[in-house]
Amino acid sequence: MTVFLCGFMGCGKSTVGRELAALMDKPFTDMDSYIEKKAGMSIPEIFAEKGEKAFRTMETSAVKELAASDEVVACGGGAMLKSENAEAAAAGGIVVYLDADYETCYKRISGDKNRPIVMANTKESLEGIYNDRRALYTANSQISIKAEGTPRQIAERIREAVSD
Repeated sequence: MTVFLCGFMGCGKSTVGRELAALMDKPFTDMDSYIEKKAGMSIPEIFAEKGEKAFRTMETSAVKELAASDEVVACGGGAMLKSENAEAAAAGGIVVYLDADYETCYKRISGDKNRPIVMANTKESLEGIYNDRRALYTANSQISIKAEGTPRQIAERIREAVSD
């Protein structure tokens, strides 16, 4: 079973995902890195040269490919906003929403030049995006976990939730 971690940028998907993979003795994949490797370019380069729509198409392909594996996947912040992706992920595993508060996320992502959406928005407009996405993350996941505590504690709560 593949465990897909979704949530807003900076909620801890990659950090918690590595911990969870170790706890569950599964491989770990960061979806953005997976896409970059397949595309042969960075996420900012994909956005600049091909556009966000092309990136989202690559993201859908990645979800479908990774759903057939047995691992822990840290999704990009927008991957589970699309119902097609959420359905493919749920068909091959389980989607877990890491629910972190906006201020925590913002502290982690502000000024990150590898995040085109961050670089193109103000703190206030990013908060609007965060608020808009929360309902979709909830609707498109089977489990919601508060992203509070250490990465290890969060990973342990996820492992317990997906084992039930």
